[in-house]
Amino acid sequence: MSENYKFVQNRKCEFFPCHKGADPDTFNCLFCFCPLYALGEDCGGNFTYTSDGIKDCSHCLIPHSPEGYDYIMSKMDVVMEIARKKE
Repeated sequence: MSENYKFVQNRKCEFFPCHKGADPDTFNCLFCFCPLYALGEDCGGNFTYTSDGIKDCSHCLIPHSPEGYDYIMSKMDVVMEIARKKE
């Protein structure tokens, strides 16, 4: 079974690739906006915080790497728990 759903690339995007130093041949655009952003310091990525307290993920390539899909899916239960309606 193929796993083509794990990789999407849009070389026509005006921001492609959106991270400096990324390999354009393996750059995955599937998670253009990282679903792990909401995890803050628990995302596991290479991030910093700006002086205004904004999370800066410009040095993180996890969601755009060949292994990125599996890594993100391994943490989606935590993301879903954050979003779960509390009653």
